[in-house]
Amino acid sequence: MAIAPQLLKELEEKRKVAYAAGGAEKLAERKKKGLLSARERLEALFQPGTFMEFGLHAQHACEDFGLAGKSFPGDGVITGVGYVDGRPVAAFSQDFTVGGGALGRIHAKKISDLLDYAMQAGMPVIGINDSGGARIQEGDESLSGYGQVFYRNVLASGVVPQVSVIAGPCAGGAAYSPALTDFLIMTRKNAQMFICGPEVIKASTGQSASLDQFATADAHASVSGNVHFIAEDEQHALEIARKLFSFLPSNNIMDPPHRPTPTLTLDSDPGMNELVPADSKTPFDVLGVINRLVDDGDFLEVHKDFAKNIVVGFGRIQGLVVGVIANQPSVKAGTLDIDSSDKGARFIRFCNVFNIPLVTLVDIPGFMPGLAQERGGIIRHGAKMLFAYASATVPKITVIMRKAYGGAYLAMCSADMGADIVLAWPTAEIAVMGAEGAVKVLFKRRSLPPPIRRRAKRNSPRNIVRSSARPTKLPAKR
Repeated sequence: MAIAPQLLKELEEKRKVAYAAGGAEKLAERKKKGLLSARERLEALFQPGTFMEFGLHAQHACEDFGLAGKSFPGDGVITGVGYVDGRPVAAFSQDFTVGGGALGRIHAKKISDLLDYAMQAGMPVIGINDSGGARIQEGDESLSGYGQVFYRNVLASGVVPQVSVIAGPCAGGAAYSPALTDFLIMTRKNAQMFICGPEVIKASTGQSASLDQFATADAHASVSGNVHFIAEDEQHALEIARKLFSFLPSNNIMDPPHRPTPTLTLDSDPGMNELVPADSKTPFDVLGVINRLVDDGDFLEVHKDFAKNIVVGFGRIQGLVVGVIANQPSVKAGTLDIDSSDKGARFIRFCNVFNIPLVTLVDIPGFMPGLAQERGGIIRHGAKMLFAYASATVPKITVIMRKAYGGAYLAMCSADMGADIVLAWPTAEIAVMGAEGAVKVLFKRRSLPPPIRRRAKRNSPRNIVRSSARPTKLPAKR
């Protein structure tokens, strides 16, 4: 049966309204600021002509919450699937030009439906966040919507990779959905992420704080550790996302996108000897070793600006995707502390659930000593490294470059913690502690306690003699 021309015309008009988003004026304003629209972001992510949109015409009835006469095209979010480098990917992009990108019931349902579809189809998810938070007019329905999205973020965790791009404001409850995903990419400009703004902090605690101190990409990447990658702009953020996907499988039952070389090369590499100093106390940059180890120096470092005393990231060795974990001797001597333990353990567990083999490069003098570390729970946080390695079932190869001392040696995947094979530099050292420390412990001169002196009893000649340093004559017998 032929479709009535009038119906086709109505659908075309609706499509134009949806594509116009918040209107030509708002779109032009974003363009002046150098910002992409929500649709342009998806167009930049996907291969041309592959994006299929879900829920194009879905939106809340504005009359239901006192906004009669207004329109919310797409309810402030665009969802759908397309191809990235030949692989299907699900994505959503919040539209700040439509009601500030605020989340309401239909907005949340569109994201939830997309996540459900991605889990069923086994495809990665990327969310581009640009939202003012909950849509206040919808009251508790907005809170319910956030709960539905969070719930699916958790269900999808470990099933399909989830990547979040923070390309604008991400405030209040909106910040928790990205925090539940695997990787966060945040643009250096025009993006903020926080739970409470400066006014709320001032009113509740009396502290004065600017957004630059806690809400920017630099603050989250280096201080809080919430953000894994900093992008200069939206295009750069999407480039990072595509690069990241190039190392990840589409889901947890697939292998990573390996590109095995035709033949296995076992030639020696004398150049490695020049990268690691013989003196175990001399700092060096472990990235030199990593870049020489992975194919063509193609290494994607994760969490680059946070807990720099450990390095984690993705690369390929002989074409096989691997996750690399390495101590960084040039920062805090490569010790493990609270932040680096959390960083390493989280990365290890991600690699394990998505079938990515682990390569661990060890040069560690121990756990970071100090009152702040002890009171902050270094035992609890360090145990996460032990748990992550011991529970990992992917192939695990450990290389001891110079030293591996104490419990930190175990925390860096020793043979006893499940390493499939442990290799070592010819000059590598494995011990409870360094030689100098051991000498101090074993041969430290200990002061003896003072002698115990008993109190003398009066009229007791025997006790008088024993309690006096000077000889005392006994009384003559009568």
